[in-house]
Formats: sequence, structure tokens, C-alpha cells
Amino acid sequence: MKLNTVACMVLASAMLLSCGESKEKKDTKDTTEVTEFKYSVDKFADIEVLRYQIPGWDDLTLKEKELVYYLSQAGYVGRDIMWDQNYKHNLKIRKALESIYTNYKGDKSTEDWSSFVTYLKRVWFSNGIHHHYSNDKIKPAFGQAYFETLLKETNTTLDGEVVAILFNDVDNKKVNLDASKGLVTGSAINFYGEGITDKEAEEFYANKQSTDLKRPLSHGLNTKLVKENGVLVEKVWKSGGMYGAAIDQIIFWLEKAKTVAENQKQADAIALLIKYYQTGDLKAWDDYNVAWVKATEGNIDYNNGFIEVYNDPLGHKGSYESVVQIKDFDMSKKMEVLSHEAQWFEDNSPLIDAHKKKNVTGVTYKTVIVASEAGDASPSTPIGVNLPNADWIRAEHGSKSISLGNIIDSYNHAGGSDRLKEFVHDEEEFELETKYGELADKLHTALHEVIGHASGQINEGIGQPQVTLKSYASTLEEGRADLVGLFYLYNPKLQELGLVEDWKLVGKAAYDGYIRNGLMLQLVRLEPGADIEEAHMRNRQWVSAWVFEKGQKENIIEKVTRDGKTYFNITDYEKLHDLFGQLLRETQRIKSEGDYEAAKALVENYGVKVDQAIHKEVLERNAKFDSAPYRGFVNPYIVPVKNDKGEVTDYKIEQPESFEAQMLYYAKEYSFLPEVN
Repeated sequence: MKLNTVACMVLASAMLLSCGESKEKKDTKDTTEVTEFKYSVDKFADIEVLRYQIPGWDDLTLKEKELVYYLSQAGYVGRDIMWDQNYKHNLKIRKALESIYTNYKGDKSTEDWSSFVTYLKRVWFSNGIHHHYSNDKIKPAFGQAYFETLLKETNTTLDGEVVAILFNDVDNKKVNLDASKGLVTGSAINFYGEGITDKEAEEFYANKQSTDLKRPLSHGLNTKLVKENGVLVEKVWKSGGMYGAAIDQIIFWLEKAKTVAENQKQADAIALLIKYYQTGDLKAWDDYNVAWVKATEGNIDYNNGFIEVYNDPLGHKGSYESVVQIKDFDMSKKMEVLSHEAQWFEDNSPLIDAHKKKNVTGVTYKTVIVASEAGDASPSTPIGVNLPNADWIRAEHGSKSISLGNIIDSYNHAGGSDRLKEFVHDEEEFELETKYGELADKLHTALHEVIGHASGQINEGIGQPQVTLKSYASTLEEGRADLVGLFYLYNPKLQELGLVEDWKLVGKAAYDGYIRNGLMLQLVRLEPGADIEEAHMRNRQWVSAWVFEKGQKENIIEKVTRDGKTYFNITDYEKLHDLFGQLLRETQRIKSEGDYEAAKALVENYGVKVDQAIHKEVLERNAKFDSAPYRGFVNPYIVPVKNDKGEVTDYKIEQPESFEAQMLYYAKEYSFLPEVN
């Protein structure tokens, strides 16, 4: 599970190597020397691209740097997988767009060319032609005739059918969550083949039985479901299977990483991940996750695999992702106290006793320094992650929770206060946010990941949420984890543990910020008239809207209109805390009992539809600020330093000069898949 703020991603394009072939990198990337660090790299459309630093890099040993380098390469070489997963035509579209960008010699001062460049950057950022957050197809601001001229003048080929798709309404939604339009048939995501209905896909996975019902396999996680001669079959993502050329490269770099692992447990986990990629065996995936959870020693860690299922409207299939991280010793020491107290939080939660875990197992928490991100984590990145996702592994073996400290730091350095002043109700709210908001956010991330995702248990005999709750499983889980955090953010226990100096003030700042964002600020990410589709965005609204409605009799959250502007003001934090507890109890009941109808009612009634008058007002008030609703990141380059004998003596960090330079470099260096898979 991952906690998002805004979002981003990465890409690639044409070159094949066998899995055993070594690859020497030519230093062709554009980099920039950063003296006074510049966080912002580029702004276009609704997006700002940032840089992040890797503090403490020079304190690592050569072996540790080498491990980070190998794991990072293992992440980058798989990036084409994410592009193809997002849409079946993405790789050929990207190749064509990049060919035009690189080879066009015509007039680049026109509005049409400027619109083309913006379109390409948006596609780069989203790993495809659908918006990374709204899932809507990104429509070019230039005409089809101009695009066809660009193709002709650069000798670039792209099927006429695909050209038309860029401009028409075919495959308009990457992930459709409106069941009336067909969850599978209404989604352009490339997880299901042509002609497969929702009913067929649901029945196919409902009939998949694990031999051990208490430890069910994650059926469908690493496959594309297709029809062959009228029969449903799975194309497995593995060496020798679908995406095999890229997966062989992942294996190549993981083999290298295994040779410089920090300890045997880490090496054993990497070996199991390699086995999984070689075989596609879901039991190997579970074995790997158990070993990975237990490999807690060392300074370097990583996520790599087909992990989050948000992009599958049925909640089975994992998007490719890689994050490589270095332990932030200072912050991790301060925050690991939450891990030690996990059982106290579970015992004192408002959950029904039968839904509480009697033994919260092995929750480890670290604040980390990100060294690289790829696939589903880049350019649009989470700020917190809790893995693995399988409930039974979490219950028996625990989980790892991380907060991406240097990513959060970059967001904070690139921010401003003018937009905040526009939407806070009064000076008190502004001062609370200014003084305690950053700490409240970090604590909420920690509580969400460490306590939230580890909390609660499913009733015996009830299926996994992706089966019982279907398309509502992801937003219910994220909302449930948010509610755990919210319930404990306004609690003296945090002060008792030495995490805050004044729990009430931090709690008030947290509650103000959550309601402000859930009912207003996050709407800047939506087009006028749009419903909310993204799981995290839905959960923030259904949580906020539910407590707002339930507290109306006592005016716990008052809706204030002043000078034609709307504000939401919390009048009673104690009672709001109680409402969060009530909603947490009900959300856990829904998950524990697999109550689909209650999940549907909660999300559809509170999390999907937008108050159009408020939305219009928010967009108008926000328009005066030069701040993008979405942010993402370029990755620093990790560059080997060699002596006269060609031996690597060090690895240095270089920052990319521009977003487009990194995207073109990645396309040149990390493209291993054919255009059609």
C-alpha cells in the first residue's frame, strides 16, 4: 500500500540485450552542477517536476553505493513494463512522439509546436496517454492534421488507427470505476484482453482456489488475462513469458545486487525475487515477501515487483514498481517508537473486539532517503509505503513501513504559503498549519503506514478484499488506514511517546488540514464536472464528507461563507475525533465481514460525486496561484567513477539538467520491449 500526495512517472524506447549480457553505460545524459539546490525543474499543464537530494550519500561505503546502483538499474530496466501495462499502444506512441521531438527541423516558435511539447511532457509524466491521476485520456491541444504533418516531416511512422485514438474518444478512461460502463470493458488499462467481460473475469478469479485457504495466493497479480480460441488464459509476466526481455534485464541486475548484499537475509530475499521473476510462481512471490519482511538489518532496502493493484478495476493485477532507499538514521530512530507500540494502538482502537488483532506482528518503520524510483513510483511518487499487501503475510510475519523523507523534504522546500492563506478559515488555522502542519503530516504518514495498514483482521472464512469488496477494496483500505491515523493524531499518547510537544495543537492542525483538503483543496486536480476516480482522492472525500454530514446536527464542522468564499471550520475537535472513531469502526467492519453493499454505499454516496458549486469556486480561487496541483520528480543519476585500470572506485551523484533530457536518456538506455507485447 502506498500513501500519495500528488503524483509522477518515467519511460523508455528501442534496444535489446540478453539476460547475461553486461551493459556499459555511455555518459550521454545531460546533467547540471547544483550549488544552491534548485528543487523545481519544469512546469507544464497541471504539473511541476522537482528534484530531490540524497543526503548522506558520501557516508555510505563503496559496497553500499554499489548495491544502491545495482538495485536502481534493476528498477529502471523494467520501466517499459509500466508503460505497456497502462495502455496497449503506449510504447509505439511514445516512440513516435520522441522521434518527432528529436528530429523535427521546422518552425518551433508556433503555438502548435509548444502544444506538442507540452503534450509529450504530459505523456512522459503519466507513463502513457492517460492522466496519471484522473485516468482520463490526455487530449492534445493541437490538431490531427498538424500531428500528421509532424509525422511526415520527421519520417516517423504511426498506425493511422493509433493516430486517430489520440484525438477521438476511443479508450477515453484508463481505469473506469463506474460499474454501469463496465469495469473491464470500460477501462483502457492493458490487464485484460479484447472481448473479456466483467462477469467472465470475476468468475475466472473467483474460481481460482489456493491449496492453503489461510494463506491464499495473489491470483492474477502478475498476468494479463486474455482469450485464446474462446478460452480464458493468463499470459504470465516472467522470464520467457510476457515482458520477458525487460524481466531478463531486471534479473541481470538483481543477480549483481545479490553479490553485494549487506547480509545473508538480504541476499536470500533477492534470490527469491529472482526466482519469482524467472518462474512467475506466486508461491515464490509469497516466499520472497516473507523473506523480505524479515530482512530488516542493513542500511539499504528496496521495493521491486508487480505490487499495487490500484490500476486494476477488479483489484487483482499489480503495476510494476521500484523504489530504492537508504535508511535515514536520525528520523527512523525517532519514529520507530510507533512500531514498538503497535499493539497498544490496536488494543485501544475503537474497532469491534472481534476485528482487532490479538498479536500485531513485526511492524517495522523507517524514514528513508530515496535513491531512485521507477515504474508506478515515478515520476509521480508516494510519500509513504507499507508492504507487503497480502493480509495473511502481514498478520503472520508483519510488514515494512517507510516514509520517503527526502521526497517530503523536496515538496516542503518547493511549496509556498499564499495558497494556504486563501483557503484557511482564520488566522488561528493558518498559524496552526504553519507551525505544526509539517509534523502533523509526517505523523499521519507514519500512523497510516505503520499502525493503519497493520491494524484489524478479516473474519475467518471471509475472502480477501479484492474479491469481496471488488473495485472498492483499494479506497476502503486507504481510508481505513487514514482513519487510524486521524483517530490517534488527536491523542495524548503521542506526547507520552515524545513524538510531539503539544498533542492537541498538532492534532488540531492535522484535522484542519485533512478536512480542508478532503472537502476543498484536492478538487483543484479535477476538471469541471468530473467525478472522483482515484482511490486515495476518493478516500479523503468520503472520510471528510461522512464526518461533515454526521456532525451537522451539532455543527461539529461548520460551513462558512464569507465575502462569497467558502470555508470549513472545525468547532469541536473532541467530537470530530469521536466521529473519526465511529467511521473507523464501521470501515473495519466492512472489510472484516466483506460487506460489499456497505462499501459501495459508503464510497458512492460520499466519495465519488463532487459539489459542483464548491468545485467551481475552488478552481476560480486557485487560478491566481502559480502552483501546480500535481508534482513529481526526476531521479538523480548514480554515476560510476573509474580509475585508469577501469575499476570502479566510487559512485557520484549528478542531477539531471531537465525533465526532457532525462526522459530521452531513459528511452535510449532502458528500452527492452517490443512496441506490441
